[in-house]
Amino acid sequence: MKIVIIGGTGLIGSKTVERLRKKGHDVLPASPNSGVDTITGKGLAEALAGAQVVLDLANSPSFEDKAVMEFFQTSGRNLLKAAAAAGVKHHIALSIVGMERLQDSGYMRAKKAQEDLIKGSGIPYTIVHSTQFHEFMAGIAQAGAVGQMVHLSPAYVQPIASDDVADVMADVALSAPVNGTIEIGGPEKIRLTEVVTRLFKATNDPRQIMADPHARYFGVELEDNSLVAGPKARLGRIRFDDWLRQHPPQKMSA
Repeated sequence: MKIVIIGGTGLIGSKTVERLRKKGHDVLPASPNSGVDTITGKGLAEALAGAQVVLDLANSPSFEDKAVMEFFQTSGRNLLKAAAAAGVKHHIALSIVGMERLQDSGYMRAKKAQEDLIKGSGIPYTIVHSTQFHEFMAGIAQAGAVGQMVHLSPAYVQPIASDDVADVMADVALSAPVNGTIEIGGPEKIRLTEVVTRLFKATNDPRQIMADPHARYFGVELEDNSLVAGPKARLGRIRFDDWLRQHPPQKMSA
């Protein structure tokens, strides 16, 4: 089976490509560097020719409200148009747990716009809502840094390893479309401040963490349930502490 992965050279994309190739499938990792650009449409028709499944794992290079909305709308329209023309049987996109609860965020509004395009396309689809990745926790901490203080919401998160996400994406690619959304999350719910405390301890980062209910996450304040998966979610197997031991991140400087 031919499977095209948009964003196939990124964190999740490259791991998903590897998994599907090991199962014997013809997998094309598509990105601007390989001549496939979902914004201009360049190379899309050629890439999707003969494809049965498309995974959209691309992300906006800018998180500014207008730019991110333009990215997901333009990319989504061009990709869906090309997929329809190619007769793609299953369109899959990776999105975010809690997206619908965080619509004060420009990024989350853009993800909703992307999902609405998929739902209205007429192409059989599956949307995967994932919690935040272990690999991005350092960046989240850095976003809340003010000098030697890091302001973070004490809301619960449910971080998941990219390897667990890739396992699910590969499985979804080989399964029938659900024409709906599935949720995936990490094996433990933990406060964001505690996750970053563990991260700082592992990296000997001396900065202090301040639990701040008004600290912003993608521009919005969080509630305890904003970023955690529901009771029917598929759960990953790799806990944050285990991932830290296996993939020690570099200290994020202030």
